[in-house]
Amino acid sequence: MSRHEKSTHDAPLSQIDEALLRYVDDRLDVEDRATAESWLHDNPDLTARVNAWREHDEALQRHFNPIGHAAVPERLLRAARRASQRSPLRYAAAFTWLSIGLLAGWLLGHRTPEPGIEPVATFPHLAAVAHATYVPEKRHAVEVAANEEAHLVTWLSKRLDRQLKVPQLNDMGYALVGGRMLPSETGPVAQFMFQNEDGKRLTLHLRTRTGDIKETSFQYSQEGKVSVFYWLDGQLSYALSGEIERDKLLAIARETYRQLE
Repeated sequence: MSRHEKSTHDAPLSQIDEALLRYVDDRLDVEDRATAESWLHDNPDLTARVNAWREHDEALQRHFNPIGHAAVPERLLRAARRASQRSPLRYAAAFTWLSIGLLAGWLLGHRTPEPGIEPVATFPHLAAVAHATYVPEKRHAVEVAANEEAHLVTWLSKRLDRQLKVPQLNDMGYALVGGRMLPSETGPVAQFMFQNEDGKRLTLHLRTRTGDIKETSFQYSQEGKVSVFYWLDGQLSYALSGEIERDKLLAIARETYRQLE
């Protein structure tokens, strides 16, 4: 962020987003932080976006923080005790390796992966958390409403550096509500929200990935009350989430895949 930028009209939208993401993560110096706060003071839409990012981060933290304080599994403690009966040195070695293993497992699940490697196993969970965070919202469920669909698609396509499409699910009983951008450790995530006449909502999450991806088969995950079908296609990962029956969600996922293939 340049010290000469005084308003949101002085910087491209992508630079503003990057600066605000750093603001949310408390990674700006004093001067740049003051500039960001002046943007937020003058622009309610940016303020709503920042608040939504913070809510998303807080939801992730509420879920993952307990893992860092979890007790060592009893089966690992038993293995260490058995080792201690044979030799004090072996006990020390076993305890050290168990600690390293637990720490490494936690870091692999929660730190930024190496370039070109995507933690696919966590994607449905993150999609379910984002779904549960925004679906109950009445006024702020989306950043950009369906009546600005063209702008929404252009914006998210630019941020993900891929040409995105929104599936038309009206024949399945679901109309587009709108969408938003979400932050993640691997880059921006696009979220599209749909709703039926009964007020039931679905969310479709898309994010980019690198490398040659050939796996396109649907995979299923149950995250609490939220069902998720997720798949890979080309350079994008998809996750369709909803609190509906598995068979109905699968049918909608197949139609979504057909339109976006």
